[in-house]
This record gives sequence, structure tokens and C-alpha cells, in this order.
Amino acid sequence: MARILTGIQSTGTPHLGNLLGAIIPAIQLSKETNNQSLFFIADLHSFTTIREANKIKENTNATAAAWLAFGFDSKKNIFYRQSDIPEVCELAWYLSCFAKFSRLQLAHSFKEKLDRIKDINTGLFTYPILMAADILLYDANIVPVGKDQIQHLEITRDIASSLNHFFPNTLVLPETKIDERVMIVPGTDGQKMSKSYNNMINIFLDDKKLRKQIMSIKTDSTNIEDPKDYNSCNVFNLYKLLANKNQVNELKSKYINGGYGYGNAKQELFELICINYKSQREMFMHLIQNPKIIEQELKEGAKKAREIAKDVLVRVRKNVGY
Repeated sequence: MARILTGIQSTGTPHLGNLLGAIIPAIQLSKETNNQSLFFIADLHSFTTIREANKIKENTNATAAAWLAFGFDSKKNIFYRQSDIPEVCELAWYLSCFAKFSRLQLAHSFKEKLDRIKDINTGLFTYPILMAADILLYDANIVPVGKDQIQHLEITRDIASSLNHFFPNTLVLPETKIDERVMIVPGTDGQKMSKSYNNMINIFLDDKKLRKQIMSIKTDSTNIEDPKDYNSCNVFNLYKLLANKNQVNELKSKYINGGYGYGNAKQELFELICINYKSQREMFMHLIQNPKIIEQELKEGAKKAREIAKDVLVRVRKNVGY
């Protein structure tokens, strides 16, 4: 049985791009019977930039609620909060003693933040070490990542190999599973949907606010009566990710024939989201209004995760001499 591990940043309510590009595919992968999946909310990582206690908790609850609302099976798999596993910090210390300073300096994520953030803290610099501990603490075999995360997995393997060189058979080196099919979901301005671009569609908003977001999608100035280029239309490109083949072909015909405005297309997109995700939106709101359910799910997951973590840490301590 392969053990698959995925970490989820708790930066707020997941948007449509997060759902289509990461959450839904990960949940589908977790349903394969020959896999054991560990999914954790990386709330310790968020502490590098967030300084509001309430915000950290709100973000964690929103992230957990989205996963549970979309059907993640927390009984079959393990779903937990990073900060509930104290063993990860001890392992991070051992790993830091084998992490080369020069290697961390070259990390893409750190170099990017160096250009954007005025006050750089040590946590941002050592982020890859904590990420390595997140993975190695559970003897993970496979870590699915997008192409932008490959370097972090390489750093993890480098650190683990260095420690194993001095203390053989201590850590399991994970395999990197690159998903070439990672979906690029366009935002309201046509760029990749991202919180940093402020171009998100949050399907968990109430109808009025959700419709306002969808109506803000940028389009060209083609007249209503004229045919329209569906290939270059942000509304159509979002619609085709959610609709079935017949629905896509119908909307395509409306674009080609003319006499159909972008406002009409946006309304159809809004209605499609409301229909497709009706039950998920209702469940999300139920969980947000009942945070004790989320807390119970995460606590139960943490118990199962710590059973694995404790065993691995005992092995590490014994091998390195503690």
C-alpha cells in the first residue's frame, strides 16, 4: 500500500481554482483502495506571515470545511492539522542540522518572497526544512506536487539523504509525483486564479456576492448582436471546466451565432455553479456554523497521524543517538 501525503496551505477559503486544480483531484486520488492518504492543513507554515490568532483559526476552519464539503473521507484516510503534531518540530530540528545554508538560499519560494516582503523572518527562510519534516515524519512514499513545488521535494530528498549517509536506514525518501494534468483555472481577469491577483471566484459566498464576482469577469467590447470568439472569452473558458459536453456545445453555438451578450453567459455560469455545487455549498456553511464538527474531525485525524509520527521519531532518535 502506497502512503500518499499532501499538505494544504491555510490561507483562507479555497477558491474555484483551488477546488478544480487541487482539492477535487486529490479527493479522487484518495478514493483508490490501494492508497493510504494523509492530508494535513499547514497552519504552522501560515504563521510566517499571519499575525492574527483569529485569522489563523478562521483560515484553518474554512480550508477544512471545503475539503469535507467536497466529500473527503476522513474515516478511510487521515485528515489533520499540522500544529496538532508536536513531533514535526523536533524532526525539523534534526533535519536543520543537515540542511545546507547555500541550498536554502537558492529556494525559489524564498527568493520570490525576498523581492516582495520587506521584513523577512527566519521562518520564511527555513520553510523547506519544516516542509521536509512534514513529509519525512510519516514515511510518505509519494508526494503529489505541481511543477512549482518540485524544488521543495528535491530539498527534502537531499536533506534525508544527508542524514541517512551518517545514520543509515533512518528516513524514507519520498517519490515526487508530478501531475502534468494540473488544471490552470482562469480568474476573473484571465490570469491564473490566485488570491495574490485578487481575481478569485469564491463559490462559498452567498448568491448575491457570488453573482457579483462572476459579473466582474472581464470581457471584450463586442456588440451583443455580433458573433463572439469563445476561445478567448474568460467566461466561456470557466464555463467549459464545469459543464458537460452538451452544455459546452450549446454555449459555443450561442457565441458563434451572435445575438447573445456576455451578461447572459455570466448568468449561465452563475446558475451552473449554483446547480453543480448546491450540496457542497450547503455543507460548507453547515460546517462553518458548527466549528465543533471540524474540530472533532481534525482531532481524530491527529490521533491517527501521531501514531505514525511517534513511531518514526522513535526510530530517528534511536539511530541518531538520543
